[in-house]
Amino acid sequence: MNASRTRWPMAVHTASLIVFIAASTAPTPLYRIYQATWQFTPTLLTVIFAVYAFALLMALLFAGRLSDHLGRKPVIGGAIALDLVAMLVFLEASSPGWLVAARVLQGIATGIGMSTLAAAILDLDRLRGATVNSFAPMIGLGVGALGSTALVVLAPAPLRTVFVVLIVLLVVAALLTRSTPETATPKPGALASLRPHVSVPARASAAFRAVTPLNSAIWMLGGFYLSLMPSLVAKTTHSASPWTGGLVVAALMVSGAFAVLQGLNHSAMRSLKQGAIALAGGLLLVLIGANVGSGVFLLIASIVAGAGFGASFLGAVRSIVPLVEPHERSALMAAFYIQSYLSFSVPTIAVGYLAQHQGLLAAANVYGAIIVVLALAAFAWIVARARHVHAAALS
Repeated sequence: MNASRTRWPMAVHTASLIVFIAASTAPTPLYRIYQATWQFTPTLLTVIFAVYAFALLMALLFAGRLSDHLGRKPVIGGAIALDLVAMLVFLEASSPGWLVAARVLQGIATGIGMSTLAAAILDLDRLRGATVNSFAPMIGLGVGALGSTALVVLAPAPLRTVFVVLIVLLVVAALLTRSTPETATPKPGALASLRPHVSVPARASAAFRAVTPLNSAIWMLGGFYLSLMPSLVAKTTHSASPWTGGLVVAALMVSGAFAVLQGLNHSAMRSLKQGAIALAGGLLLVLIGANVGSGVFLLIASIVAGAGFGASFLGAVRSIVPLVEPHERSALMAAFYIQSYLSFSVPTIAVGYLAQHQGLLAAANVYGAIIVVLALAAFAWIVARARHVHAAALS
């Protein structure tokens, strides 16, 4: 497709993808307010967060290929409509149960919308689309956390204003999507496409195992930041300002996006090694900042850890995807996302339980130490595997 003709639909789909992801992060700065209002435990807070990840994963598994059969635009429109329903549930929330329901709906909507928008962007331009799909989600995560924080500080009734703003943005995204061309030819088999297909082809299994510890570490970190980090920042720095927690979360995500862009010219191996070291070092700095109660230190440490997050994610994807045939990629990525979102959600519930019984700072120290060990073990494993592959190639 001609570049001048793809510019507008590419911009619309990229903006819509950022809105979806931003909406998923927007509740993060609000969790402290909900928790203070309704007096629920850290365990329940992490459950509210984790159900979103489970719902998103199920949507990716069961509906990730639906747009191949129904067309991109109808599925994007349906995902936006479902996300609008989730925003309305947030608006009416009067107890933690409402938040659970809203997050489940939002997880399904985001899973369907994210996968379909990513496919539409690749349809328009496979080369530029791959770059957009690498950094746009992290930009969305940062924008959502920072934008929601700004509304908490500056706007009246933040528990309503945040979602009213998101409703407006989603409606605009729906209207703009109508002006874009359809990039997929509908075909039969929509019901059959709902049957999940997950596998790791033999030629990619060794590389998949090699990146597993590092991929698990980065998603464990992401889950903690998007659920408990604002509460940890407030508790350890004794700051009542929501800006501190919001900036720390945004710093991780925006730094990760820049690391992805910078790493596009690097080899997958270089990204993995640099990512593992930056992740371990940055997280050690985060723990120091939390224990001394320095908001500035936490912000700087989050930038370092975010660079590790982005480089590691890019390196992991680029290590496994080229090893399989095009028709095997969807099944491989399904396995990759299962691993990612299980690491994103299940350990976060565990750290929430630990925080409830041992205190938030103690839980963060234990959890952070586990992630550091995983990152360092991943570095050692990746280096050893690279040497083995190199030696095998020479023999």
